[in-house]
Amino acid sequence: MVKSLGIRIAKVIAVFSVFIFSILMLKTISQYTSLDKTVGFLAFKQQVVNNPYWMAFFYIHIFSITLCLLAGLTQFSPQFLRENRSLHKIIGRIYVYNILMINVPACFVLGLFSNGGMIGITGFLIQDFLWAYFTVVAVLSIKKGNIIRHKNFMILSYAVTTTAITFRIIKNLFYDEKLHDYELFYGMNVWLALIINLFIAVYFLRKPILLTP
Repeated sequence: MVKSLGIRIAKVIAVFSVFIFSILMLKTISQYTSLDKTVGFLAFKQQVVNNPYWMAFFYIHIFSITLCLLAGLTQFSPQFLRENRSLHKIIGRIYVYNILMINVPACFVLGLFSNGGMIGITGFLIQDFLWAYFTVVAVLSIKKGNIIRHKNFMILSYAVTTTAITFRIIKNLFYDEKLHDYELFYGMNVWLALIINLFIAVYFLRKPILLTP
């Protein structure tokens, strides 16, 4: 009884945390609505801000990623699935199309010009490949009626989606411009965020009780 209550509380905290960080990301992203090429992250990308293709992919990515984060939140509750099967499918399609048709292509281009040198570039490109692979396998699995495999790979897909949050948490907590080389820290952070999220996802997959209502 106590263990079950603890699991429920942990799940609520996890969902609430992702929701809050998604909203905070939305607030951060709002600064780019001015189209000012010197604000936020763009201040570090002055070598490419005059490239219209890079800028287009950048805006496509930042203005659509929050939708991925919020859409994924509803997809892992068995209770929500039972009570809202049609809505689950609609949100799932939005999530999949957003990733495969918008963000994977955009992030591939952005990854080629990533901060962090070759460490950052390879980290982002591998992250992008895994994002596409996990999502495609999840879609193919549900088309074949394999619900468990579909659920498992959607969890892995969402783990990659939320690296955007983990990356920013690590940066805000540990980066100190007086102590760290920005490029090296950035590149290592790309890998660290991915490893942490995949580790958590695999842990959940090995503990099915955590995924039950």
